Amino acid sequence: MARKARTHVLITLGVLFTVGGVVRILPDTLASAENTSPAEAAVEAAASPAQQAAQTAETSRADPTTSSISTEPMAALPSEFCLTGEAAAALASDQSVLQARSADFQQREIDLRAREADLRRKAEELTALQQAVESRWDEMTVNAEADLEHLTRMYSAMKPDQAAPIFNQMDPNFAAGFLRLMDSDQAGLILASMQSDKAYVVSVEMANRNRDIRSASRAP
Repeated sequence: MARKARTHVLITLGVLFTVGGVVRILPDTLASAENTSPAEAAVEAAASPAQQAAQTAETSRADPTTSSISTEPMAALPSEFCLTGEAAAALASDQSVLQARSADFQQREIDLRAREADLRRKAEELTALQQAVESRWDEMTVNAEADLEHLTRMYSAMKPDQAAPIFNQMDPNFAAGFLRLMDSDQAGLILASMQSDKAYVVSVEMANRNRDIRSASRAP
């Protein structure tokens, strides 16, 4: 019994010592908290982030790999996008407009090619017609010259007094053309047999032919 009573006494003393220590420490802690002003508390709160930033900077300098900014290129954008209903409708409308314009341009190109082919065909027809006209004109010229030479030979074969009445009825320009193709002696005999006024007009017409060429050749 005495031993148990001693044990209880020791336990009680330990508890009392513990309570006494807490009582002595608690007033000091409360006094220290009361003596700290709000301004000092704000300064300490503001200084805390700065201190944390400084500590972070020190850590970054100590380990550059933790503070380096990645310069790697951005990851490729996704190849597929999810469009809203309004955006999809606008895109479909634009695509329809582009398709309509493309079809219109293609039709215009077809029309232009057809027009070009038609113009080329007409140009070929005009070229062929021009060649035919020129060929016909050359043929008519050859025939006219052949007829003129034939008539000239006929008038040359006639006697001057027989040919003179015919030349009196001719146009002076036309008569001059025949006489120029004849032999000079034969032409002179026909002029002598013609009426004097007619012979004069025909002679002047013959002299005026190729006058511009003669004047150009005599110019210095």
